[in-house]
Amino acid sequence: MKVGFRYLANVSSSTRATDSQRCSNVYATSCAADPDIVSRETSSSEMLVDSFGRFHNYLRISLTERCNLRCQYCMPAEGVELTPRSELLSHDEIIRIADLFVTSGVDKIRLTGGEPTIRKDIEDICLHLSGLKGLKTLAMTTNGIILSKKLPKLKECGLNALNISLDTLVPAKFEFMTRRKGHSKVMESIDAAVELGYNPVKVNCVIMRGMNDDEICNFVELTRHKPINVRFIEFMPFDGNVWNVKKLVPYAEMLDKVRQSYKGVERLQDHPTDTAKNFRIDGHVGTISFITSMTEHFCAGCNRLRLLADGNFKVCLFGPSEVSLREPICAGVDDAGLKEIIGAAVKRKKAKHAGMFDIAKTANRPMIHIGG
Repeated sequence: MKVGFRYLANVSSSTRATDSQRCSNVYATSCAADPDIVSRETSSSEMLVDSFGRFHNYLRISLTERCNLRCQYCMPAEGVELTPRSELLSHDEIIRIADLFVTSGVDKIRLTGGEPTIRKDIEDICLHLSGLKGLKTLAMTTNGIILSKKLPKLKECGLNALNISLDTLVPAKFEFMTRRKGHSKVMESIDAAVELGYNPVKVNCVIMRGMNDDEICNFVELTRHKPINVRFIEFMPFDGNVWNVKKLVPYAEMLDKVRQSYKGVERLQDHPTDTAKNFRIDGHVGTISFITSMTEHFCAGCNRLRLLADGNFKVCLFGPSEVSLREPICAGVDDAGLKEIIGAAVKRKKAKHAGMFDIAKTANRPMIHIGG
């Protein structure tokens, strides 16, 4: 339908570059090249299949660009210009777009931000999303500052998976890293999630050299007696976070630190679409994982798509290309036209990202705009 394709003109010309770009060979990659790594059901829509045969059943939806923290790896010190509220997706637009994806084969949705819990209609959004036929997992990534009070209701509304971001166990360091107070509130939210039966409670920890790399084993201790999965994330470059390779602590180095302090560190079987390398430790109730986006990318198994708070659709976290879904909705484009726009964008997804050094030089939005 021509009316749908009219809105593809604002896609960056870089999306038409060849797929021959290669990642930096500074670090080896464990990424398989098997195009069938993600199998797709015959009943699912071709809209979600890219030109490399990857089926995308996981949609991340950013509900807001606003946040009650100012984390250094997410937002520049001077802040960012926020999209006017009138230009963000409404409740009904979010549900409409999500329904299009779920009826086409998406079975997992993650709500992100900014900070999703500061959105006033978050409970109602969860209630409507969890009611979509075919959706199996409704997850959220949150900083945990105001989560503990809202979590019982959110669980009632269908939120069945949870990631809480926490980069230090030292309150003073937390204030320095986030430019705000609130460490105790995050810890309360982690405990509340455990008490409410979330299993595992995933704790996201971005490791930066000279900042919190001395706390890796302290985080591992969180898993000893509680069903917590600590996810150590390699520091990634985004606009305004002053990324430097010297701040990057590679996965292999983090794992070595853990193995030096703990016996019985065993690799678990990962799902082909997992972004994490997962491990258990003898005697620990919980587990640990490593997100190796920089040193060992997992692009061949990528099954993720992103809907930004302003209605832009992004097929790769590290790619600058976006296409608006909100503009055609406002222009009256029907669901069939939206599916054409989505399908065309998915088909342009590249085989893999450009490698960490090229990513650092590529214009991309701050993480708070994209959604964590």
